[in-house]
Amino acid sequence: MTRCLVMVYLCERRAVVCRAACTLVAALVAACSADSGDRADPRDAAQVAKGKTIYDAQCAACHGRNLEGQPAWQSRLASGRMPAPPHDDTGHTWHHPDAVLFGITKHGVAPPYGPPGYQSDMPAFGTTLADDEIWSVLAYIKSRWSPRAQDVQARIDRKSRGEQ
Repeated sequence: MTRCLVMVYLCERRAVVCRAACTLVAALVAACSADSGDRADPRDAAQVAKGKTIYDAQCAACHGRNLEGQPAWQSRLASGRMPAPPHDDTGHTWHHPDAVLFGITKHGVAPPYGPPGYQSDMPAFGTTLADDEIWSVLAYIKSRWSPRAQDVQARIDRKSRGEQ
């Protein structure tokens, strides 16, 4: 009987922890969305042009002038860190909602965008770029994707914001 009570207690504690984790994830998504008053619109020619200028100055050295990323981007470097991934269709950038892309660009690959202790060469641009500049870079990147990648990413983004 005591063993059963202990198991019930542990299950109840696990449920509390799971609810807390779900609440934290919801809060993070809400915070990311709050961060993103503007959106990255690949059809906005002015935003895309501004983004290209910033991308060329701030991002191309690592991610490539043509968004191709660094060679062997899926294999760790000797330092243990990952090379800069491509931002074109061959990479995974378009697999993420806008809020995550914005958050990684602004805050770097730190929690909640990466696991605790994760080491990355990707700097946080929050003190270098204004929010509208980050959105412009994302608009430029998105403008370079195929229509299929743009459509899939737009669906991922809408779903992350609770839209269908």
